[in-house]
Amino acid sequence: MRHNGGVSHTDLNPAPVRLPVPVVLVDDHAMVRAGLSATLDPAQVTVVGEAATVDAAVEVICRLRPPVALLDVHLPGGTGGGGAEVVRLVQSAAAETRFLALSVSDAAEDVVAVIRAGARGYVTKNISAAELSAAVVQIAGGDAVFSPRLAGFVLDAFGAAAGEVSVADEELDRLSRREQEGMRLIARGYTYREVAGELFISIKTVETHVSKVLRKLQLSSRHELTSWAAARHMI
Repeated sequence: MRHNGGVSHTDLNPAPVRLPVPVVLVDDHAMVRAGLSATLDPAQVTVVGEAATVDAAVEVICRLRPPVALLDVHLPGGTGGGGAEVVRLVQSAAAETRFLALSVSDAAEDVVAVIRAGARGYVTKNISAAELSAAVVQIAGGDAVFSPRLAGFVLDAFGAAAGEVSVADEELDRLSRREQEGMRLIARGYTYREVAGELFISIKTVETHVSKVLRKLQLSSRHELTSWAAARHMI
């Protein structure tokens, strides 16, 4: 779903988020961390810890277990796996922590690596402070957030990983033509408002279509819908 500087895939029933969201900043540049601390919206985000290396990040995240960790993908230390390594190493000790990658890199391999490791989103450092603050809240609520051109990398990678899977006629037959159109747009990352504009229907109608599609396909969230569509090369 495109949303200003980011793209998000939102669960149908997002978890309530208590503000401000406690966050750990992971970046090997002290000035970047200082800049983030100074510009993130204090009403939405509170920085509770920082780290500059893979090893330090693992320690502070496992100790604090914040709802969200904001991390660069290129970090010194560890075995050279950078941000993706951090995500993998803390999964058992800090399972409740969700990761949002923040990097100057928009290379497909960087995006795919950290998402495969378990990060919930990836945004580039040209995002505004207001957009980044909102993205952190979305991640804390269970959403997935991506900068616009990066979402395609993720969909392509996970679709390819699933193999060439044909779309079963009986599955699509459960959906009306309008529901299929809305489903494809939602899976591509469009907001409810954008889908409404594309299909010339109300936002409420879009919400109704999404609920029906999820129910008919026996999926529980828009994130699952995106994975379902990507696996079938429908995006």
